[in-house]
Amino acid sequence: MEWLAWLRTPPTPDPVSGSLRDEAPAEQRRYRTIWISDLHLGTRNSQAAFLLDFLKTTESDTLYLVGDIIDGWALQRSWYWPQSHNDVIQKLLRKARKGTDIFLISGNHDEFLRKFGKQKFGRITLTPQAIHKTADGRSLLVLHGDQFDNVMKYARWMAHLGDRAYETALTVNRWFNHYRLKMGYRYWSLSAYLKNKVKNAVNFISAFEDAVALESKRYRVDGVVCGHIHKAEMRTINGFLYCNSGDWVESCTALVEHFDGRLEILRWTETMPGQAPAPAFEKREEALV
Repeated sequence: MEWLAWLRTPPTPDPVSGSLRDEAPAEQRRYRTIWISDLHLGTRNSQAAFLLDFLKTTESDTLYLVGDIIDGWALQRSWYWPQSHNDVIQKLLRKARKGTDIFLISGNHDEFLRKFGKQKFGRITLTPQAIHKTADGRSLLVLHGDQFDNVMKYARWMAHLGDRAYETALTVNRWFNHYRLKMGYRYWSLSAYLKNKVKNAVNFISAFEDAVALESKRYRVDGVVCGHIHKAEMRTINGFLYCNSGDWVESCTALVEHFDGRLEILRWTETMPGQAPAPAFEKREEALV
């Protein structure tokens, strides 16, 4: 399969130490399960530097990639695939080789995966959705969540238009944080702050959360884990647990399960062991390697 050739490109050695960039650090945080979503690899706004730092510093028995991992919409418009995005894929593949069970849930930006249905490649399972059992016995439905976005369902042209506007806001946010980090301040999501201040966005998010939580009743599970709206959240809605793992273009968040079944949202730019480097402004790569 020639289109997968780029996955075999080896990680780039660190220019200072000479070691591979995805080499595991001495100290790691270990969890039973990790959920991450909306990486949007293939876009300039993907926070691949923070994500790679997260993947190097954490380990889990199971890792769920909850949709929009590769941004097919953006890649169709123009090709952008820097080495750091390749390093993220390599790190995920290395985790699978070392024993982590990875579930790749398809989203709307990587909907090209949905035509394959459910497939298993070693420890990597491609699937539209999954049911997860926590250590304390709860059942959680895991899916991306775009199925409950009325704009996606009934006005796809508007969804694509909104996606372009959102990319513009993220580009402003990227430059904002580029200079903020240079001045010694931590990463802060301007776009997430503005989203929370806009009434229509707040109403949309609330309606989305309610609709997703109700899906738990149809599947007879205790709750749901999703992504899609780029807003990390964990709360009870109408007796069902609603969890959103957030994203890696704005907030850099993940949902984790501890070995006793306890769930927690990690906001990586606030909890990481040290200050991660500012995301690089990388050169455009035109061809597959």
